[in-house]
Amino acid sequence: MPIRIPDDLPARRVLEAEGVMVMDSSRAARQDIRPLQIGLLNLMPNKERTETQFARLIGASPLQVDLTLVRITDHRSKNTAEDYLDTFYQTWESVRDRKFDGFIVTGAPIANIPFEEVKYWSEMVEIMNWTQTNVHHTMFICWGAQAALYHFHNARRYRMAEKAFGVFRHKVVDPRSPYLRGFSDDLAVPVSRYNDIARDSLSPDLRILIDSDEIGICMLDDPTHRAVHMLNHLEYDNRSLADEFDRDRAAGLETAPPINLYPDDDPSREPENRWRSHGHLLFQNWINEIYQTTPYDLADIGR
Repeated sequence: MPIRIPDDLPARRVLEAEGVMVMDSSRAARQDIRPLQIGLLNLMPNKERTETQFARLIGASPLQVDLTLVRITDHRSKNTAEDYLDTFYQTWESVRDRKFDGFIVTGAPIANIPFEEVKYWSEMVEIMNWTQTNVHHTMFICWGAQAALYHFHNARRYRMAEKAFGVFRHKVVDPRSPYLRGFSDDLAVPVSRYNDIARDSLSPDLRILIDSDEIGICMLDDPTHRAVHMLNHLEYDNRSLADEFDRDRAAGLETAPPINLYPDDDPSREPENRWRSHGHLLFQNWINEIYQTTPYDLADIGR
């Protein structure tokens, strides 16, 4: 089944060109089923690229999904035009009375700022608390995961000696998890972060699902808060890390090339995507688990 997104959203053309099934609003209205309601709180500066990455994975589901793009209410983006946001995004304030089967909170490029000093931290706290009453299951990613682990579990974040940047091997710790069905025993995962979570600060309510001896914890299950926390980026496309490297170099930063991304470690060659299948598996498993467990009546979510 297709994903339903706004008819004029630029991501639509990209997805259709890739063969992802996209449904227009009139066709969706004629189908006598309840689509899954999934919200995407997009905190990344390049909104269009990020929404395309997530829509690509969500749209591969055999279920009909209505995707709602959400933004922080009072934060003005420096990289995305306000008319674009006004056209395709809703503020969290405008959706706070709604119920969602699934909700995704992305990363944000504010790794060096203490949580309480983030301009929109008070709204983030409201949103995280709101997921406990208005969302059946939430996926927190990268900075979003660090923020949720800090808020819900007081997990300690610390600065690593150097930025973790590249594609690293990880191992599946709990193959019985419904979110990891079909996963290989080990897998390649794109990583781009300065911080890690101290293992000794993790609550016993959390269960590590994917881990790496080299680069640290990748994914945790948080059943108490009906959430999973993904610290890395299986949603990335093959150019995400490469473009970040190019931007850093253009800005005069001495960023080293991302590890294990380019063939023969040659930045002049096109990056290879060695995680695409696991990205699709993760989101299909997540959506399937939501479908199997969410109430049919949206009003019952959170009760």
